[in-house]
Order: sequence, then C-alpha cells, then structure tokens
Amino acid sequence: MKTKIRIASGQGFWGDLLEAPYWQVTKGPIDYLVMDYLAEVTMSILQKQKKKDPNLGYARDVPELMKRILPICLEKDIKIVTNGGGVNPYSCAIEVKRVADSLGLRNFKIGVVLGDDILHRIDEFLQMGIDLRNMETGESISNIKSNLLSANVYFGSQPIVEALQQGAQIVITGRTTDTGITLAPMIYEFGWSYDDYNLMAAGTVAGHVLECGAQSTGGNFLGEWESVENMAEIGFPIAEVYPNGDIIITKHENLGGLVSIETVAEQLVYEIGNPEEYITPECIADFTSIQLEEVEKHRVRIFNVKGKPPTEFYKVSCSYFDGYSAVGTLTYSWPKALSKARKADEIIRRRLEMLGLQFDEIRTEFVGYNSCFGKLAKEIDEDLINEVVFRIAVRGKDYNSVERFGREIAPLVLTGPPGVTGFAGGRPRASEVVAYWPSLIPKSLVQPQIQIVEV
Repeated sequence: MKTKIRIASGQGFWGDLLEAPYWQVTKGPIDYLVMDYLAEVTMSILQKQKKKDPNLGYARDVPELMKRILPICLEKDIKIVTNGGGVNPYSCAIEVKRVADSLGLRNFKIGVVLGDDILHRIDEFLQMGIDLRNMETGESISNIKSNLLSANVYFGSQPIVEALQQGAQIVITGRTTDTGITLAPMIYEFGWSYDDYNLMAAGTVAGHVLECGAQSTGGNFLGEWESVENMAEIGFPIAEVYPNGDIIITKHENLGGLVSIETVAEQLVYEIGNPEEYITPECIADFTSIQLEEVEKHRVRIFNVKGKPPTEFYKVSCSYFDGYSAVGTLTYSWPKALSKARKADEIIRRRLEMLGLQFDEIRTEFVGYNSCFGKLAKEIDEDLINEVVFRIAVRGKDYNSVERFGREIAPLVLTGPPGVTGFAGGRPRASEVVAYWPSLIPKSLVQPQIQIVEV
C-alpha cells in the first residue's frame, strides 16, 4: 500500500481552462488526474447531440486533450478519471482508443462506467410505482414525461474502483458524483472499507474541494483576491491523501494561485445545502466537523472529518423542455443613461402588451446598475456613469410570441430614447428552455455496468 497519493484536479466544468490538465501532468508529480465536465444542463445538451448522431453525446474536449497528455500519463503512470463520457461514455472511450492508436500507444485499458442513463426506463419505473417525484415540488415525473430530455443517476465511486481493480489506466464515466471521481482512487489505493464512514467522508470532502478546479486555489475568490499571484497561470488544486484520511490541499509550486485556509474554506461551503448532511452514495458527510490547518505556504491540511451511513437512494438528475426564451440588449449612453434604459423598458413592455403576446415571465436588468444585486442595488447618480446596458428577456410556452418579441428590440433604436447603441448579433431568436428535475431512486433499481476497452 502506498504511503500517500496525489490526486490532481484538471477541469471543473466543460469549458474550463484547457491548459490546466496539461500543466497538472507536466509541472510536478501526481498519481491521478481527475476531470469533472458535467453540469445538470450539460446532460441535456449531450443527449440532443446523441439523438442527432449516436456516436456523440460526450465532452468532445476529451479526445483532443488525450492527444496532448496521454503519452505523458502513460510514461509517468498517471491514471485518469473523468465523467466526460456524458451520455455516451463508450463512444468517448472508442475515440480515446483511436487517439492512442494514431499515436502508436499500446498495452493499456480504458474502463467505461455505464448504466446511469435511465431515460429509456421512465415508463418502467412509473409502472412500478416509482414516481421520481421532484425533490423541490413533490410533483410526479409523469407530469413532464413527454418533455423529458435526459435522466441520469448519480453513481458514486464504486464502479470507478471496480474499473481500476480491473487494470484501467483511464476510467470514463457518465453522470457520476463530482466527489466520487476523487474518492475512488483513495478507496482503490488504500483499500478503504465502504463501512468506514469517516474515511468516506474525508475523501468526499477532498473531492468537493477539487471538483470546481481553481475555485479552491484563488480563482473566483471573494477574499483578498488581489493578492492571488499569477492568475494567468493559476495552479489547479491537488489533494495529497494519506491512508488515515488526512488530506493536504496544495498545488504545483511553479504555478500561480493561492492555497490558504480562506480559499479552501470558501470552496467547502459552495453548493452544500445542510452542512451537517452532505449526502453522497458512500456516506453522509458532516462538514461542520471539518478542521483546517495551514501547515506550510500553499499547503492546507483537512482532518477530523466525520461521516454517517448513506441513504438508500441515488439522486437522479433529469432535464426537460419547458418552453422558449429570448434575450435582447441595447446600450444607452450618458447623459441620463439609466433613465433612457428605464424608458426603453416601459416602451417595449407596452408594445408587447398591445400585441397581445403571451409570456410566463418578462425580466429586465440594467447592467451596470442592478443586474447582480436586483432590488438590493444601491441608488446611483446616473450623471456619474457613462453607459447602461438594457437587457430584457422573455420566457413562455408559445413559440410565436417569443419569436415576435425578438422583432421589437431593433425598432427601439429609432423609436425610443436617444444615445443608443450596442444592437449587435442580429435579431434575438427563440431558443428552447431546459428545466431541471431533481429526484431520488432506490439504489436497488439501478446497477452500474463496467466495460473494458483494450488498447
């Protein structure tokens, strides 16, 4: 058994810094590279891509990235774990195999985790009395079944561990918990028992710190962000893990960024809900038990994490079609920029009303004044600002109403307040609204499957 392992975060979302995984495998020693590509809305986008082409449905950054890092990872024996398989992890694995073949790389295995996509099983579950009720509203999924775009179970670390045990150098999953891709290497390397809930909780906390990439190493930092060095080459976090469950969060020394109690703590409270009950497939972690200690510069120890037994359910992430939306913008300049923008809002709302258009919601923001703070925005002396962007959005079930709204933005240029510019990109078009449906399903009803692709 190893005395420690180093698990490096390479991506916090699909679209994150492309250089980060390359830096992680070249700028210093690591044992694992973990990359999180998936968000709830991402699954619906990938499902649409798969419907158009059955070979798609995964994060297409993955094969391109492998051209750069796979030779390095094989040479250094760095294992890769990613949920970039999206709704088609097997096709993603085949593309990675093609990359390896083109580079002349041989003799390694790609583990593929399947079984999380349950879109085709919704009718089966409803017939069994499993309503997949919305966790927030209590509604049955039958109410929106015809509009479903995706439905995926959040598997945890277990199938990843099994793939590693079968010799996988790369593990590609579908919808997996963000924390599971980091916890799995710990269980595999140290032989941790799933019944040791404190260890499960410690690994879960480490995964939570790593899951958003550089957000725990000085990116998007609300503290003294101006003190963060060399953000152009910001180092992504690395979890240095010990068999007893101690974790040290660090980064490569020759990269920028900041690892401190403040940066780590800020990430710890990100998207956690009840801090005493952070629920994952492996455990319920108590975030109030966490202790932090800055042991050296850019090295923060996490210890004393407590955990409890997990629930009998997996979380299910569903998305569904919920109408259409469109957004239009115009920029008004000094003097009285805010007054002009407010008048434009008044005019267009009156015109939409006169046309009899139907919307579920109309929302206006004045960027530069209240788009971040809404009603909490401080009053301003508009003579002291140079411009305000008027942004108005509509949402509704009637496509024609939303599409017609897009035709009412441009006329404001010559039929509204003066000093207007910024009408770029053409007429706003109606686009589909994808809504989120969170639910729970008994673990006994879904089982992950593992396939091994030999290279």
